[in-house]
Amino acid sequence: MVKIANPGSSLSRREFLQYALIAGPVLSGGTGMDQFGGDRRGRRRTTGTVRSVDFRAFPVGRLADLNAEFEEAKKDSRFSRNRIFRTSIAPLGFALPGDFQNARSIIIVATLAKSAVVNFKLDGRDHEITVPFQYYADEWTLEKLRETIARDVIKAPGRRIVDVSKRVPLKLLAARSGLGRYGRNNLVFVEGMGSYNLLHAFLTDWECPDNAGTGLDILDACNHCHGCDRSCPTDCITRSEMVIDAGRCLTLYNEVAGDFPNFILPSMHHTLMGCLMCQRRCPENEWIPDAAVEGGEVSEAETKAILRGKPEPALLESLRRRLGLFPAVGQDVFLPILKRNLGALIRS
Repeated sequence: MVKIANPGSSLSRREFLQYALIAGPVLSGGTGMDQFGGDRRGRRRTTGTVRSVDFRAFPVGRLADLNAEFEEAKKDSRFSRNRIFRTSIAPLGFALPGDFQNARSIIIVATLAKSAVVNFKLDGRDHEITVPFQYYADEWTLEKLRETIARDVIKAPGRRIVDVSKRVPLKLLAARSGLGRYGRNNLVFVEGMGSYNLLHAFLTDWECPDNAGTGLDILDACNHCHGCDRSCPTDCITRSEMVIDAGRCLTLYNEVAGDFPNFILPSMHHTLMGCLMCQRRCPENEWIPDAAVEGGEVSEAETKAILRGKPEPALLESLRRRLGLFPAVGQDVFLPILKRNLGALIRS
């Protein structure tokens, strides 16, 4: 039986459900033009110069429409009814926080992200295991993001900048602001980054220009490419619609404690958390440098302690700091997930 973690327990801003699953199904509603302007036809491929960061600003006056769109999408029959997924998205929306009702703009930021490779040692062998970029800390700290926004976007001192990345459906905001475009796999692709990006959102009292919004643009390549649905190990990506079956996504079950469902086979496991199959096989990502960050090394004694499920709390905390891991759930659930996922990878 899968255990649902408390959505309020130590959720990271990189928690996958905000980056890969949430808001994708809004594409199922309607066709053609909408109230934001633009249409839903395909756009050119996301090729060009690699970028490390990009951003768009959006007036907060448009957030009410976005919130209505998000709430309406959740009523669509094609929106996942999986209760783990539903529990995870329940806290999200576009309402302004009570202590920042005078916010004027919301800034959506994308940063180029790379996965890490961690070497787990066991029985005299090295097990190089990938940790996807949603799950570890990189150089884009909260402080650095704020400094970048102040310098390159607002360009004026003294403005309040508040991180709201855990509060809003980031993908929908990125798509509506024109920062990114949806792919068939429900990921958002950003120019210069492909789908290898992390999204962040900040409220500010700076007033941005009220430019016209955009439609929910689809990558043109997705109209004739089926690389992601062919590579998806659990068949959660469909060919007929731009809507995934969130209840079958490997990442969803990699993030919650409990036994894996029967349809998840041992051969499907390939990362410590999450899943990268649809991104690795996507032609839109082929031109992005395939480089990984060295994530460090875990000794044989440490690996065995994890697999036994009995590491000392100090060891577990040390591993999280050394590897820069962001737990997707609270610490009381993190160890069983780490033990299960690592065991599945080493045994496969």
